[in-house]
Amino acid sequence: MTGGPGRAPSRAAGVATEGATAGVPPLAGMELAIFDKDGTLIDFHLMWSDWVRELGDRMAAANDERRLDAILHEVMGIDPASGRVLPHGGLAATPMVRLRAAVVRAVEAAGYANATAERLVAAGWHAPDPVLLARPVTDLPALFASLRAAGIRIAVATSDDRRPTERTLAHLDIADLVEALSCADDGHPVKPNPDAVHWICRTLGVAESRTAVIGDSPADLAMGRAAGAGLVVGVLTGVGDRATLASRADRVLESVADLVR
Repeated sequence: MTGGPGRAPSRAAGVATEGATAGVPPLAGMELAIFDKDGTLIDFHLMWSDWVRELGDRMAAANDERRLDAILHEVMGIDPASGRVLPHGGLAATPMVRLRAAVVRAVEAAGYANATAERLVAAGWHAPDPVLLARPVTDLPALFASLRAAGIRIAVATSDDRRPTERTLAHLDIADLVEALSCADDGHPVKPNPDAVHWICRTLGVAESRTAVIGDSPADLAMGRAAGAGLVVGVLTGVGDRATLASRADRVLESVADLVR
């Protein structure tokens, strides 16, 4: 994704959201917007809640139909009643390789031998299909084109791995509008560590103070804060509710769609 479209002249995007000073666009002064992916650009719960159910089904099939759903809900941080991912749950910001290891440890802790735990998790573990499950929260090509036209460059920092992330961005028809991409398997420390933001800013030559970080989880917002981002924006399309995000963000929006008039 790096080495994409050239830098546009810096000027504020047309934006109107809660918490903005009247007449002053919230992204005024920003040259770069770093977006989280799941829950910020695409429907988090459609992608991951269904994936956890399928994981449970596959593990049960390999375990004589004995289900381990309670273990999966605990590790992933899922409310069993609603099926929604909790703001501080494992799925909210943990890379897949770490989630897999955590599930193995939890199955072992439930009394299974290590070899059995490894076998059950291996039987169930699979990557969600971004083409089938990635539903955008808004018209992302139009949103990104509007931001680019307003002089704001675009990057993505995600806890997902690079291959599925690149497939998702291509499927959503926004890959060519994203100039830098930081993924869980790139070697950067995971959120809320700010290294991904620092790396993107260095790569694109934009100061953190001129960068907005936009995400749906506490880890996204903490990453932006720790990086010294000029603006930290929470969105309500993912795991965080207003009460959870408000104390961590400069402002909270219903959706990234609200970034542009």
